[in-house]
Amino acid sequence: MSSKDALQTAAAGELAERPSRAAAESAIRTLLRWAGDDPDREGLLDTPARVARSYEEFFAGYSKDPVEILSAIFSEVEGYDEMVVLTNIQFESHCEHHMAPIIGKAHVAYLPDRRVVGISKLARLVDIFAKRLQIQEKMTAQIADTLQQVLLPKGVAVMIEASHGCMTTRGVYKPGTSLVTSRMLGTFRDDLSTRSEFMRIISQKSNG
Repeated sequence: MSSKDALQTAAAGELAERPSRAAAESAIRTLLRWAGDDPDREGLLDTPARVARSYEEFFAGYSKDPVEILSAIFSEVEGYDEMVVLTNIQFESHCEHHMAPIIGKAHVAYLPDRRVVGISKLARLVDIFAKRLQIQEKMTAQIADTLQQVLLPKGVAVMIEASHGCMTTRGVYKPGTSLVTSRMLGTFRDDLSTRSEFMRIISQKSNG
């Protein structure tokens, strides 16, 4: 068995052992007690159920396949071969180290090679990876690599700007800071003019 197959098998095993809703709510009650409050008081009686439901939304990306999202590809593009750019894709994620919010926006571009994908799929791709426990660097690479793998374009560019709650509301307490990450593949990495055009477009859209 290859290392990739072993990882997939291990991941499948972890998913098969997913705790029940009742177990999740019990864990939340434990956290409430650990924080110093009483989960049986009136204001907290429904909190475990509410938190469990909110976690289903926060981490919905685990139940979705990013490759499948991009499967509806269009090849009738009348020879279009210029850059496709979707800017300011708002997202909310959570840091895998502290489970604190990551709030930001992504800019995604690719240079098609005879096929394109619906623009809503680019936004959904960002959401799938955002709605998982993340670090921003990994999320940036996952979005770019998946686009490259499925569309086989001439190049892909992804830039993400985000504020991290683990830095702004705890620890070093630096509100107003943001982290910028990028991944350039193919033409965007090799051709300075293509990369510069992408940067110019997102700069105009962000400031416009």
